[in-house]
Amino acid sequence: MDMEERDCSDGEYFVHRKVLDELRLDGVAQKGTWSTKPTLGERVKESLRCSTSRLKQIVLSWIPVLSWLPHYSIRENAIGDLISGCSVGIMHLPQGMAYALLASLRPVFGLYTSLYPVLVYFIFGTSRHISIGTFAVISIMIGSVTERLAPDNLFIGNGTNGTGSVDLDARDAYRVQIACALTVLAGIFQILLGVVRFGFVVTYLSEPLVRGYTTGSACHVCVSQLKYLFGVKPARFTGPLSLIYTLVDICRLLPETKVPELVVSLVALAVLIVVKEINACYRQKLPLPIPIEIVVIIAATIITHFCGLTSKYSIDVVGQIPSGLQAPRAPDATLFSKVIGDAFAVAIVGYAINISLGKTFALKHGYKVDSNQELVALGLSNTVGGFFQCYSVTSSLSRSLVQESTGGKTQVAGVISSVIVLITVLKIGSLFSDLPKAVLSTIVFVNLKGMFKQFMDVPMLWKTNKVDLLVWLVTFISTILLNLDLGLAVSIGFSMLTVIFRTQRPRYSILGHVAGTGLYLDTDSYKEAKEIPGIKIFRSSTTIYYTNAEMYLEALQEKSGIEIGKLLTAKKKEDAKLKRKQEKEKKKAIKETKKQRKTVSHLSNGTISEMTERKVSAGLKGQNEGNGVAISLTKPSTNDFSKGQVNWAYERETVMSDSDSDTGFQGDEETGKACGSGTHSIILDISTTSFVDTVTVKTLKNIFRDFGEIDLDIYLAGCQACVVQQLETAGFFSDSIPKSRLFVTVHDAVLYILKKRGQTDFVLDMSCSTHM
Repeated sequence: MDMEERDCSDGEYFVHRKVLDELRLDGVAQKGTWSTKPTLGERVKESLRCSTSRLKQIVLSWIPVLSWLPHYSIRENAIGDLISGCSVGIMHLPQGMAYALLASLRPVFGLYTSLYPVLVYFIFGTSRHISIGTFAVISIMIGSVTERLAPDNLFIGNGTNGTGSVDLDARDAYRVQIACALTVLAGIFQILLGVVRFGFVVTYLSEPLVRGYTTGSACHVCVSQLKYLFGVKPARFTGPLSLIYTLVDICRLLPETKVPELVVSLVALAVLIVVKEINACYRQKLPLPIPIEIVVIIAATIITHFCGLTSKYSIDVVGQIPSGLQAPRAPDATLFSKVIGDAFAVAIVGYAINISLGKTFALKHGYKVDSNQELVALGLSNTVGGFFQCYSVTSSLSRSLVQESTGGKTQVAGVISSVIVLITVLKIGSLFSDLPKAVLSTIVFVNLKGMFKQFMDVPMLWKTNKVDLLVWLVTFISTILLNLDLGLAVSIGFSMLTVIFRTQRPRYSILGHVAGTGLYLDTDSYKEAKEIPGIKIFRSSTTIYYTNAEMYLEALQEKSGIEIGKLLTAKKKEDAKLKRKQEKEKKKAIKETKKQRKTVSHLSNGTISEMTERKVSAGLKGQNEGNGVAISLTKPSTNDFSKGQVNWAYERETVMSDSDSDTGFQGDEETGKACGSGTHSIILDISTTSFVDTVTVKTLKNIFRDFGEIDLDIYLAGCQACVVQQLETAGFFSDSIPKSRLFVTVHDAVLYILKKRGQTDFVLDMSCSTHM
């Protein structure tokens, strides 16, 4: 007892129990067949049951604002939400107008998008810190659709707006219809996915995939804004490689650059970069970040208006921004069939960005974000927004960081930011009609800094995980070359393939025992892990199923050094040779019997006395017993000759002595030695297997059958309860594969084998006291 206490104080422990196979485990642990899960009928009955508490629970789960707003603490949260809401609202104005250009819409629609969806998310969302609204990646996805379905060449005419070529009013109105239809359809997809509890779909979008996709999208955003910075008008390209063609065309048009617009762009870009760096360096000391974006917008508008830059230098400006709100209007349902694929892509990408940001802030501040409810909230934001001429929204990283860092505690900050946007739309939006588009483009460029920083993922992933690096690179390249929709599809497909390949190519190991412990570790990784003589312990690093079952068998033969195919072939040849030798000996014995009978018959017809006949008979009997053949002196019959009995002990000894020089087989107990390893038992550690399919069951049965034919014993170890149940259902266990071949741990199986073969001395050096 003292020894045990001292060892326990040193972090050691002792095990005192019987060796447990699956049958003993059922008795010791009292395995039951009961189920705590309600039946289908009970679940249906429960879902139909109506009560006040259940109704309240359902309402609170679908409308989360009712659960937290009544308990809102004005004293603790109001100041922070007010400051945060004002800061985010000021950011909404320039970003809304700038990102509307990415969607190929007029800036006022970006302001609408920063208003209605934010109010909807306030009611149905579960995250307290994210800022819903316009986002560069989603905007460029919307823009690719609007420009594809409503290109300029469809609206070429006389025109009434002074262009003389393109009817801009008709084009822009049709693009708004396309954007609204796409947004409503994307919202419907998100709502349906949320209702059927399909929020886990975003787990298939790994972080390297999302980051590679957003980085590629940032490149699309940059290229789309170059025309405003240089004041050129490149041709519109669609389909794969459109970004490359656009970039080449912009480079071709560089000699036609409008110098005034380039100067405005460079000045605005320099001011934005400098002040944003100051905000980043002194964010701990500044009570609020300097709202440089709105300052630049106001300054550029004033300078352009009072200096007459539009008339003097033909600088491209935003144009008339209508005041007031638009009446809700149903989207054009005839466009749904044209944008269904793009709508699904927008729905998935928007949700992936939204939930990743939401969970990041939830983890930081210690609350929970419901992934399914987030789908519903985002879907309702898009659906309702689509009726009010908004385009698709998601959360913005830059605005969310400002909302969180300036003291925002709840989505009340979002409501305050919406009030600021509403005031702008109603009263002061028209004042920005002289705002140069080049300034909005510079705001887009500066806000893409965070996305371009994701290029630093490449060296980091090179050091940590090259498969994730490959996913990142393939996603980035496919997004650049194939555009946003096809790029997303290709990247998801490639990501799925990497998962399949990794499960198809697991790590296979032979385990060895670490002296003095009950541990069995990979002999290639641990120097002190030594193989137990005569026992091979084989393990796969992943689940065995139909894609890797064949490789599992191949790896087992390779790692154990036992080529089952060759051994079975050799055994069949040996059995055939043995059978031929037996037939040959049988024929020889029959021939000798006939010869002896003829001799006896000849002597009996002569003048030999009865005593002599008995002596002859006795001599023949002794001779025939020496030859391993028993004969009877009865009436000669052909049938009697065919019933000669063979002495199998003698025959087997003779056969084996003859075959030793021809093959490696030396008896049943020497079969393992025939393969050069002396193996007599194999333990399959399947603790990493989480499920089995029919192919796995057949593979395991074949292993038991084939290795059993060459007299090798197969045992299973570490099988999970759910896997045991699946094996039972599949009819795996039988008289040839009893449950006594299945052990709780590898150590149990080893102890059983060693005791069975009388080698228990091997475990005497173990510090754990294990009694069988």
